[in-house]
Amino acid sequence: MRRLAAGERLTDLCREFGISRKTGSKFKARFDRLGVAGLEDVSRAPHVIPHKTPPELMELIIAARRERPTWGPRKIKDVLERRLGHDLPSHSAIGTALEKAGLVTPRKRRHSYTAEPSQLSEATAPNTVWCIDYKGQFRLGDRTYCYPLTITDQHSRFVLACEGMAAISDEAAREVCSEVFRAWGLPALMRSDNGVPFASNGLCGLTKLSAFFLRLGIGLERIRPAHPEENGRHERMHRTLKAETTRPARANLLQQQERFDEWVHEFNNERPHEAIEMKRPAEVFSRSAALMPAVLPELLYPTHDDVVRVRTNGHIHIAGIGSVHVTTALAGENVGIREEADGRWLVSFAQLDLGLVDHAATLKPKEPFEAN
Repeated sequence: MRRLAAGERLTDLCREFGISRKTGSKFKARFDRLGVAGLEDVSRAPHVIPHKTPPELMELIIAARRERPTWGPRKIKDVLERRLGHDLPSHSAIGTALEKAGLVTPRKRRHSYTAEPSQLSEATAPNTVWCIDYKGQFRLGDRTYCYPLTITDQHSRFVLACEGMAAISDEAAREVCSEVFRAWGLPALMRSDNGVPFASNGLCGLTKLSAFFLRLGIGLERIRPAHPEENGRHERMHRTLKAETTRPARANLLQQQERFDEWVHEFNNERPHEAIEMKRPAEVFSRSAALMPAVLPELLYPTHDDVVRVRTNGHIHIAGIGSVHVTTALAGENVGIREEADGRWLVSFAQLDLGLVDHAATLKPKEPFEAN
């Protein structure tokens, strides 16, 4: 600039420094306007970024994530769009913003597995399949343990029950199921794992609870042992339940149940689910048309069957055979017996064939229990 001021031509100086006349004129204008500072490099960032998220919106996104730290970008986007009434940036942009804000913890890579076909039913509508399970126990503030019993509708993901219990109990589980059936009706099938009180090592894996389901006309489904992925939707719900209600655990069982109740309402009515097109479970679920009877109906067997009652010790009496052990899970229940052509006796309970009794008064299961 000193040489320009001394009278040298701009064209000659541009040729000497290997720049165009246009560039030389630009730097001369900046020097005239800003002085020496005008010759320094300036930011090349655009003055206006049409797709950049406004700061006010970013504050709402970050606040939503802090309020619901287990919710991902898709859920946050859906909830805020409903609240604000207009579209937001893409979920990937929201995810990037949350990551920059330090609100995203990278997940550990999980080992993949090859899915195997099973005989479990497909839940094509609400109340086709309900899932029941005890989530793993955890310790409360008063040092006692809580065992949450959960029931969900497989199709809609609707949580029908989440009851904290002091212990795993067949009787308590039946009470919870009865309350749920009275409130929401009956499912066609109830899916469980092979643990107590849903299954046993006895005849056909029956328990008092599963016998109760059969009395109501509810079919039984059990996943294969060591294959929790066959009940993946329910297990995924359990992961969310653990993250959002047990860290930290409440001081006692009553306070923990209050947190469970709050969470169930939120899960069913506020939390969007990608698998059901970002709808809430309450928007998909509907009450079952099959109602819980006021009194358990008597089981009806074909007219050619004899009906006998199972004693408290789990035995029945068959004329000409004698006393036969069935299972104590059916104590007090009526079973149907029918003589087959080969002289053996078929024993049935509700819609389930239990097995065949031979002349040695031994009941042999007809076949291992399989999902209906």
